[in-house]
Amino acid sequence: MKTKYDNEMNLEILSKSCNEAFARITVAAFASGLDPTIEEISDIKTAVSEAVTNSIIHGYENNEGIIKINCKIDKRKIIIEISDTGKGIENIDIAKEPLYTTKPELERSGMGFTIMESFMDELKIESILGLGTKVTMTKTIKENTLG
Repeated sequence: MKTKYDNEMNLEILSKSCNEAFARITVAAFASGLDPTIEEISDIKTAVSEAVTNSIIHGYENNEGIIKINCKIDKRKIIIEISDTGKGIENIDIAKEPLYTTKPELERSGMGFTIMESFMDELKIESILGLGTKVTMTKTIKENTLG
């Protein structure tokens, strides 16, 4: 089966906080084929952490569910889709506002989408109440001109 992408991978994890690091490292390892800088890898890992954590805390509200991660490489670009079948987001525009949170009791709440947006080149959020959320993040890895 020929795909239009240079490479692709899929990962499904349970919505447990212990799996967040696994997801982050797996996506970073997949992206390493593009020879990214340490900073680019760090940006990707941070954005993936935020998206997975959002699914765990907000999507499933600490109930168990599946988080799906799909990564594609298209030339110098990595496209990362992280989706859940959790409760969904009522108003994406409000949810994207810095410091907005539905969980004010939690530490460092309200910056997830802002962080994803600042570390990636593109961020797209799709959500349907009661059906879940899909976050698509894209980052172009610059050509390594050293060595």
